[in-house]
This record gives sequence, structure tokens and C-alpha cells, in this order.
Amino acid sequence: MSNLEERQALIGEMAEHLKKNIYHSEERKITTPRKEYQAESQKVVSLEEAIRRSGLKDGMTVSFHHHFRGGDKVLNMVMDKIAEMGIKDLHVAASSLNDVHKPLIEHIKNGVVTRISTSGMRGELAKAISHGILKEPVVFRSHGGRGSAIANGDIHIDVAFLGASSCDPMGNSCGFSRSENAKSICGSLGYALPDARYADNVVILTDDLVSYPNTPTSISEHDVDWVVVVDSVGDSSKIASGAIRDTKNPRDILLAKEACKVIVNSGYFKEGFSIQTGSGGASLAVVKYLRQTMIDQNVKASFALGGITAHMVKLHEEGLIDHLIDVQSFDKVAAESIKVDPKHKEVSANEYASADEPGAATKFLDIVILSALEVDVNFNVNVLVGSDGIIRGAIGGHPDTAADSALSIVVCPLLRGRIPCVVNEVTNLITPGSTVDVVVTEYGVAVNPRRPDLAERMQAAGLKLVTLGEPPRPCPPRHRHTRPAALRRQGGRCGDEPQRRGDGCHQEHQGLILHTNRRRWRLAAPCGLASPSPPLLIF
Repeated sequence: MSNLEERQALIGEMAEHLKKNIYHSEERKITTPRKEYQAESQKVVSLEEAIRRSGLKDGMTVSFHHHFRGGDKVLNMVMDKIAEMGIKDLHVAASSLNDVHKPLIEHIKNGVVTRISTSGMRGELAKAISHGILKEPVVFRSHGGRGSAIANGDIHIDVAFLGASSCDPMGNSCGFSRSENAKSICGSLGYALPDARYADNVVILTDDLVSYPNTPTSISEHDVDWVVVVDSVGDSSKIASGAIRDTKNPRDILLAKEACKVIVNSGYFKEGFSIQTGSGGASLAVVKYLRQTMIDQNVKASFALGGITAHMVKLHEEGLIDHLIDVQSFDKVAAESIKVDPKHKEVSANEYASADEPGAATKFLDIVILSALEVDVNFNVNVLVGSDGIIRGAIGGHPDTAADSALSIVVCPLLRGRIPCVVNEVTNLITPGSTVDVVVTEYGVAVNPRRPDLAERMQAAGLKLVTLGEPPRPCPPRHRHTRPAALRRQGGRCGDEPQRRGDGCHQEHQGLILHTNRRRWRLAAPCGLASPSPPLLIF
């Protein structure tokens, strides 16, 4: 190589061989001050522009998270804009749907939305779906099941629209903000993390665009394509509502106290145990009443898991719970805690409960306390559909935690109003009885025959034991239109049997077929009207 010309020729040959461009020293260095340069980020665009650049077309899948629960503003905002742009035939893959998402009804009627997959559904949208407004069956998955489905491609997300309480111009985002301009907070973004990792395109919507770098980060800029600044992504005051309210109901409190007795005498209440409480007033209240026993017996928990509440944060701050593993912050106190406490850890839905994750946190869980709409004599649990065939709940992590924990406790009253909660056969099978160890009612504790060890401990502790299959007392005259709790056929009057048509399936959290249930049940409801139940596919 005798001269510069020969060297340049060799460089050209090598670049052609490697299919690379050649460096030209004439390219100018960017010398703009970096604070100013941030403001020029090409990722920050309008919502319409983000939708257009994402390549969203008819027939694709869009996803959303529900960390703002009843205060969520992202889904409606995005779907309204998509409808305005004329895009139709979309699959909405939301981690859960709440009362606030009623506007989806019009998008279904107009053909903008033709498929839905989710973990739960409530309110007017749930009623409309239950009465057949959507032609395709809704696919319900547990939180762990949804994470697995996204990771393995069963749910292919074309565009994920994810709300964040703060985000920098590059896309680093999280569920809280440290700036003085903070407008919202939701805490953990655990259910959004699979979407951010696996979606083809990720759009972050934020109401607080902060300077780079936004740390700590829940969603990395590496996974983010576009950033959209909006007035508000959610109302934080509406996170703790409905199924995750702090109960004052005397019956819920009684159930919580009885569940505490079961825990203390179970053999699992020992130094370093781990615990999770599901949604529902009674199950969430258990931690509050367990606190004093932990203090009296000097027993500390290694970690609390799942939806983290103010009660768990209090026990953590008092040194009674060492770590908080948070897939969803159930109230503002929990959301503020994850912002400042290094032992309050955010986890993705996959790390939380995926059957495909060897180290999923649920697999290291000692005790879980869960709620139920119905429990049958075989300990099977329904948490999704009322006995009238109307969707009114969510699968959540119910089957995931029941299957993976060492001790699963379901708290359930015998009746809600006139509706029996302990029945011969659940309306919808969500959690198999083989994974449920104890059912706590206000009339006693039922231990699954598969767990004679627990029955022996409960009896030794003097707890009142009952069996779910016992013939209940006859109904008083004013209630004779329903059958006694454990014998009543769900959803109809005495003597009425449902007429079924349709098809469908229910898969549990490991992806195995568990139950068929796409049926339009025609039942004699209390008012005498026919009540078709929802077309469902449950995973």
C-alpha cells in the first residue's frame, strides 16, 4: 500500500464486500447544546402522527394497560383518534377493561373494534358484551397467561399504546414522576412491560415530558418508537376503587379475621413466609388484621407479592415485610412507595406469574388469599361471570397464584343478597378446585379433602370446620324462588334449567384446555327476562 489512492481503493473494495458505507470526514458534527438537542427528538410526535408512523392498518392488534384502573384516559383517547382516522377491524388486547371504557361500545358498533382479549371487564361494556354485541368471542386470560401469550406470540401486538406518568424525549418512562410538573402517578407498570418488550411498535403517552435521562426507568428507550405528550393519561384518585376498595363491610371484616386464623394455624405462618392478597374487600383486609399477630409472635415476612396496598406498605415500613414485589400498585400510597423505596420492586407480568418463567414470583409464594363470585362443592372457583350470565369481574392472577402457592385460601360469603355463592357447580370455571386448599365463609372453614394436613391443623386450633357438600338449611319462605346455597342451580329459578347453544373454551394459566364455555344461556332471571350469557374464551 504505497499511497493514499491505493488505500482508498482497498477501503472501497472492503466496504463493498461487507456491504457497508464509507466514512466521509466532511460529515459535520452536531454541536447543539444537548438540552436544546433533546427538544428536537424525532420520537416526540402528535398522537395522530404516532398512529400513522406506526403503520397501523385494518385488522391489526393494539394493546393497553390498566394501571390507572377506573381513572384511565389513554384507551378511550387512542381509540377515538383511531376511529377518526378511519381504521377498522381492530383487536384490542388490553390487560383489563373497566367501567371507564364504556366508549368502546360505539367502536364495536361501528366496526372499529371486532375482537377483544383481556383479563377482566366491568361496567356497561361488560353488560353489552354479555348480551352479544361483539360477534367474536372475548378471550380472557389470567395475568400470567397474558404475559406468556405475548411472549410466545399467541398475542401478536402490532402497536402498544402505553400511558406513563413520566417520560423523557427518548422514551425512558415509568409510572411516577420526580418533576415538579407531575400530574399523575400509577406506580408499577408491570402489566405494560410485556407489551413494551414484544410489540412491533410502542407508543408512550405521557402527561409529563421530563429531561433525559428519566431514571429509574420502567420502560427503556430501546423499546419505544414514539412519544406523545397529552394533557392527562389518568386520574390517580380512581385507582383504589371497586374491587380494590378498602372495605368497611362487617361481613368482609369477619371473613378477613377468619382467614387470619387459618393463616396463623396453617403451618406456613413462620419466619420468612411470603404472602399475596387478591382483589376484593375481604381478601385485601387480611393483611391489616394479620399485622398484630405478626407483632405478637415476632414473625416477619420475606416478601409481599402482587397488587400492593397501603396496608402492605405500612407493614413493610414497620419492618414486618422485608420486600414488596409489585406488579400493580393498588392505591396511591403504594404508588408513592415504589417511587422512593429500593426494596419496593416492580416486576413484569411474566416475572410475576408466567407459567413459562422458571423464576416467576408466584412459584415462591407461601400464602395467597383470594376472593370469589362463586365456589362449588368441588372447590372450583368463578371470579368472572355472575350467575345471571353477565361479566362482572376479572380473572387477574387468581388461577396463577392458586396453582403456584403452597397455601391458597378463598374467602367467600355463603350469600350475596339472595344469590348463593356456594353452589353445586360454578357458572364459569376459572380456578380448578384441585388448586384451592381452603374456603373461608362466615359459617365456617372448608378444607379441601386433598389437604388432610390442613384439616388436622384447623381442627387442633379449634376452628369450625364445614364441608361444602353439606345439605344447607331450607330457605325461608321469602327466598323460595332460589334453591339453597349448595344445591341451587346457578342463575335460574327453582325448577328452571338453562338452554344452551354455542361453543368456546377455557384454558388455565399453563395453556391447557380446562373448560368449554362459549354459551348463550337463556335463563329465567328474577324479573322473568331471558339473560344470554357472554361469548367467552377463557385462558
